[in-house]
Amino acid sequence: MKIAIIGSGYVGLVSGACLADFGHTVTCIDKDAFKISALKRGDIPIFEPGLESLIVRNLQDERLTFTTDFAGPVGEADAVFIAVGTPSRRGDGHADLCHVYEAAREIAHALRGSTVVITKSTVPVGTGDEVERIIREECPHADFAVASNPEFLREGAAIQDFKHPDRIVIGVESDLARQVLMQVYRPLFLNKSPVLFTSRRSAELIKYAANAFLAMKITFINEIADLCEKVNADIQEVALGIGSDNRIGSKFLHAGPGFGGSCFPKDTVALIKSAQDYGSSVRLVETTVAINDARKRAMARRIIEAVGGNVRGKTIAIFGLTFKPNTDDMREAPSISIIQALQDAGAHIQAYDPKGMEQARMLWSDVAFRSNPYDAAENASAICILTEWEQFRALDFKRLAKLVATPIMLDFRNIYSADEVTSHGFAYFRIGAASRTGPAPTNVSPSEQEAVA
Repeated sequence: MKIAIIGSGYVGLVSGACLADFGHTVTCIDKDAFKISALKRGDIPIFEPGLESLIVRNLQDERLTFTTDFAGPVGEADAVFIAVGTPSRRGDGHADLCHVYEAAREIAHALRGSTVVITKSTVPVGTGDEVERIIREECPHADFAVASNPEFLREGAAIQDFKHPDRIVIGVESDLARQVLMQVYRPLFLNKSPVLFTSRRSAELIKYAANAFLAMKITFINEIADLCEKVNADIQEVALGIGSDNRIGSKFLHAGPGFGGSCFPKDTVALIKSAQDYGSSVRLVETTVAINDARKRAMARRIIEAVGGNVRGKTIAIFGLTFKPNTDDMREAPSISIIQALQDAGAHIQAYDPKGMEQARMLWSDVAFRSNPYDAAENASAICILTEWEQFRALDFKRLAKLVATPIMLDFRNIYSADEVTSHGFAYFRIGAASRTGPAPTNVSPSEQEAVA
């Protein structure tokens, strides 16, 4: 099949590369000429494991192309995916749909034959109706159908998710849309991936409801983690106990500094706004958003308390900046709120992230970015792990103890056991359990030993 994808961001690139790898002829379209030129050379603007090699291979095999030309590829396509950004609209939190509607207008003028237009972007309920209205208004005699096909890609595992999905949700209102999308995803039938055909509006809501539910699950376990600290329980044991119940499941029960990223923060807010527009409250989601925002700021207070209540003039080492590992995405990352609060309190920040520092440099000019975690730890009054990168899972604590000003570690991802860290003289703080203090290393001065204790 011939497929056109409008938008060459994260969703557009992953979807385009995977569909081309299935054997379809795919054209990714973007107005950014600089980005398109880079993509033609195989220079990928985002980090996603396996994506670069997938794109390069399909470019070489001529199944995947990139262009700024709109009319030609859309006019020849059997299916046109809209995969443009839908960020939170400034000022009110609604999803900003201007790029979706702009794409719909341009598609309308480029249609040449029977075509299915599919919204891949995350959009509020009723967006497909408006896309259909716009195309019909712009081109009354066009032969087309509009469908909804939300994506469920995890950053860091997007290619695996696309090729081996839990489910494929397709919202249609016509036989044309149903038949075309069956052909688009036919290669996945070998994996027996369940295809769920729904109404268009149901498909749109499924995406928001899924993200909101996962966000609530994260927030729930974070609140239970706070209770564990008060009652001297262990959140990892509690999470294992409740996650073993098949009705609950173990995923998204990892306590941490709060959720971030490109989806959960904006999608929960957008769902709230949509519900308000329809006069239907979603109080659980509203509370989830409020708790998560407050939690990120609270993490900075924990760091300040751990070093004695005052970080002015002190250096804090931050291990991990991105909202999760295996991505360079800094959007709504907990590190942003935490670092800002620490700087407001007078701290100096030394940070390291395996992939996120280029994006992070756009956010901070006054953070010292280091080439590895050990350089970041030098003369630090505390080390704080904010992202569970594999590079942080086997740190040399003996080496770290010689580098830091005071041996304090705050493990906000619960990577380590307390015994493992405290045996090297560190005071160890993690989420959802009591702090632990070990014997101070021999290179630490008496005054620093008092600070640890």
